[in-house]
Amino acid sequence: MKIYVDADALPRVIREVLQKVAEREKIETILVAARAIYLPPSKFMQSVAAGNAFDGADDWIVDHVEAGDLVITADIPLADRSINKEAEVLNPRGEFFTPDNIKNAMAMRELMDELRITGEVSSGPPPFSTKNRETFINALNRFIQKKRK
Repeated sequence: MKIYVDADALPRVIREVLQKVAEREKIETILVAARAIYLPPSKFMQSVAAGNAFDGADDWIVDHVEAGDLVITADIPLADRSINKEAEVLNPRGEFFTPDNIKNAMAMRELMDELRITGEVSSGPPPFSTKNRETFINALNRFIQKKRK
């Protein structure tokens, strides 16, 4: 199992959590972004520069992810593509996307895009919180424990 991270908009606190988990659990963790992200030297963490092409990081992840791997992303279309490759998908707020809920998430994303275009909604998601960090850590730890069994 590997962990692939859509790192372009990843909160720094989640990157720090992933560094600790990768070292502790000895899990290969790949952060993919338009440009390489500086990481301290590690046997288990690496950064990949996918280029500035539209969805370049997403395409790189989908090209490399395999069934049973974990993808960490808030990008719903990437989550959908990853699920289609039988990967597990966790967002930075600690919620798993599944085959059962991804289509609803895609529909909600489309609706919110339409509402933003018409000006009915002008705000994005709420700020990342300490509670989100805790929820993410708990979900990630449960996932790893499940995979270890």
